[in-house]
Amino acid sequence: MQSTEKIACIIVAAGRGSRMSTQNDSSPKQYRDLGGKTVLQRTLEAILSSPQVDLVLPVIHAEDGDAYQNAASMITDPRLIAPVTGGATRQASVACGLKALEEQAPRYVLIHDAARPFITPAVIEDAISALQNGAEAALPAVPVADTLKRADAKQHVQETVDRTHLWAAQTPQAFPYSLIWEAHQEAIRQEIDSFTDDTALIEWQGKSVTITAGDPQNIKLTTLKDMTNAQEQIAMKNLADLGDIRVGTGYDVHAFEDGDTVILGGISIPHTQKLKGHSDADVGLHAITDAIFGALADGDIGSHFPPSDMQWKGAASDQFLKYAVDRVHKRGGMIAHLDLTLICEAPKIGPHREEMRKQIAQICDLPIGRVAVKATTSEKLGFTGRKEGIAAQACATIRLPFED
Repeated sequence: MQSTEKIACIIVAAGRGSRMSTQNDSSPKQYRDLGGKTVLQRTLEAILSSPQVDLVLPVIHAEDGDAYQNAASMITDPRLIAPVTGGATRQASVACGLKALEEQAPRYVLIHDAARPFITPAVIEDAISALQNGAEAALPAVPVADTLKRADAKQHVQETVDRTHLWAAQTPQAFPYSLIWEAHQEAIRQEIDSFTDDTALIEWQGKSVTITAGDPQNIKLTTLKDMTNAQEQIAMKNLADLGDIRVGTGYDVHAFEDGDTVILGGISIPHTQKLKGHSDADVGLHAITDAIFGALADGDIGSHFPPSDMQWKGAASDQFLKYAVDRVHKRGGMIAHLDLTLICEAPKIGPHREEMRKQIAQICDLPIGRVAVKATTSEKLGFTGRKEGIAAQACATIRLPFED
């Protein structure tokens, strides 16, 4: 086979992640949610952000086909090729990936843990550069900063370990493809499967490994605490990226007419009348929808759903609100908070407040703590005081990326 300058990356994603399992969740860590995306999706996107990588090959567990398809369904980059099934150990899974790359015959191969979603192009670039400058293997790593202690089985400290020249290994580790594939094949021939990383095979072969610049943020998600820290890291990054904070307000009114149920805040409330309108007349959801459009500077509910259009006759108002939320997401933004005030003498809102909050939160895919519902009367003044209808005011706070 004739070699090319192609650079491939194997993503090792066949593990079970048992150290992160709980009684309520035993799913593999690479398929767990991390800020709205799976860990694996974030890892794939991070690797694909490097223009030096020509193809990416995931190695997955035999039982994870559906989970992988869900994780990768939003990635359209042609460099991501179909996954292959891994083996019983990490070493065996890497060997499966290397074998699958034989027809591609890459010049270099990167081997990366699926549970390291914070890898940056700079780390990848340094590792590849080391190979191009003659290194037999490149190992991204960071110096060990903490004092190290050696203890016995009873957790009694025996000695302080000199940390000089000690490094914490990371991935992706980088190799000439032919060299690392031959090392794996030799390990298979000798029935050795105890290597925990790929540079260890190169050391076993008597070859040299060059340390390149790692990144302290390039952590491997191993424990539940790691996942919590990663969630916080993603949240902080999202907030930093969404610095354009906007507030919009909405106001709506609907009169009563003959009926026996009021649709309000996304729920049905038995009443002596119903609200009159072209749609289901949910004055609360209409006000919230207009508040979101206002924050977006994107017209109003009437411009998006004109009453003259008969397709909206009797329509459920949750679809209007979902549409407004989707407009925020398409701008790369998020909804930070929704505040709704209902103004009426009847029906009584208090007994239904929490159900409304829950329903609005579900429609907008928000934590319930980001939805407020309040109610007041007009002290029997005006049309609401005369029980002729209901008014609603809403405030929406959203966060968007700054536009150029």
